Amino acid sequence: MTYKTIIGLEIHSELMTKSKIFCSCTTEFGGEANTHCCPVCLGLPGALPVINKKVVEYGIKAGLAFNSKIANETKMDRKNYFYPDLVKGYQISQYDIPLCDGGYVEIENENEPKKIRLRRIHIEEDTGKSIHSEDGGSLLDYNRSGVPLIEVVTEPDMNSPEEAREFLEKLKATLRYIEVSDCKMEEGSLRCDININVVDEDTGKRTTITELKNLNSFKAAVKAMEYEEKRHINLLKQGKDAVRETRRWDELKNETIVMRSKEDAADYRYFPEPDLVKMKIEDDWIEEIRSKLPELPHDKKERFIKQYDIPEYDAGVLTQTKELANFFEETVKYEVDPKKASNWIMGDVLRWIKDEDKEVEELKLTPKNLAEFISLIDEGKISNNIGKKVIKDMLDTGKPANDIVKEKGLVQISDEGELKNIVEKVIDENEQSIIDYRNGKDRALGFLVGQVMKMSKGKANPQLVNKMILEIISER
Repeated sequence: MTYKTIIGLEIHSELMTKSKIFCSCTTEFGGEANTHCCPVCLGLPGALPVINKKVVEYGIKAGLAFNSKIANETKMDRKNYFYPDLVKGYQISQYDIPLCDGGYVEIENENEPKKIRLRRIHIEEDTGKSIHSEDGGSLLDYNRSGVPLIEVVTEPDMNSPEEAREFLEKLKATLRYIEVSDCKMEEGSLRCDININVVDEDTGKRTTITELKNLNSFKAAVKAMEYEEKRHINLLKQGKDAVRETRRWDELKNETIVMRSKEDAADYRYFPEPDLVKMKIEDDWIEEIRSKLPELPHDKKERFIKQYDIPEYDAGVLTQTKELANFFEETVKYEVDPKKASNWIMGDVLRWIKDEDKEVEELKLTPKNLAEFISLIDEGKISNNIGKKVIKDMLDTGKPANDIVKEKGLVQISDEGELKNIVEKVIDENEQSIIDYRNGKDRALGFLVGQVMKMSKGKANPQLVNKMILEIISER
């Protein structure tokens, strides 16, 4: 039997405006509970909302980046439901006339581009936050209530958790490039809901869609999708169907668990928000926003491949974030080989960032210092092995490579007289390796080079060592 997985996503992303969508309260994350609030975001009687123009601008910006059609006339609607963190008893959102219609995000699918279609992008307000205590009680913090969001709704075009992961990474990178959201999942500024089911392509039978909510990382989202994919396939094999329900990912149990059943479709009783007038969006404003869009990740990746002659993989890694791409470009401005710069950034620099849980903008290492470090290796002043130690110190301290090399006496030995004494000593102590090399065992040469590097504490010039060993062996 052949099974096809069908995945659609709903992504909420908080916008980086300074004030909330309908009032002047700050959107700053954190703060003492219920201190970033006013009568408007608390929904007090008589308080009237006023639309934040910057929110509309950011929504348009996102729509243009994702190839959507921008509505020339749109409106806000009331979405009615009752939940403790929704202080008004309704959410101001958009229903039948979203700000952005359609669009797509292009991902790589087995080395071929695949367009994941978007159904819509609309603007709305965030809800408050429920804080559940161990004794079974709950507290409510409305600091987040009224923070502006865009909701990106996809078509069910993804057919594997891996495709969904790549889509989410592309979406996140683009939102950060255009500077409308910081996408910090740990702070709740990017949240993802998943709709997933599986169809048996031989019989046409498909399982009922399961909704997955409260996913706090892309890693958790992928794990949850993989689990549900297997669960739905097993149900089809058993001739059963999934129950219409909402589930969440349990990190400790490594499985999805039921949150609530969804026997009936929710009736939100949408109607136009009576306290806000319709919005007319002129084409001139849309074009002005379009003209200010930065170079987007895909375009930057293609330019890196052509301009710097680096592999597609390298370009993909380097353009994952605007900050990393800028760091690379600043480095190569100092006339170092782009591929060498790419190797050090993708290897030691990114490893340090991951190990230290830092961001690129928090690096003490500057592009200029990285370029000077690469030049030291190119000039034969330090070896690659010594370079590994030097760049670690540079990342930890922010010191230039030259200072670290001088302080620790790490200058590479390229003096032939000094090296010859070490090489001859190694050869004298390893006669068997010379015999092995003459008998066609090439590994023996690598062993001898390694022994010289060990004796010189990694400071010997490996190319010179290799040459000298061969010369001495040929003379004996």
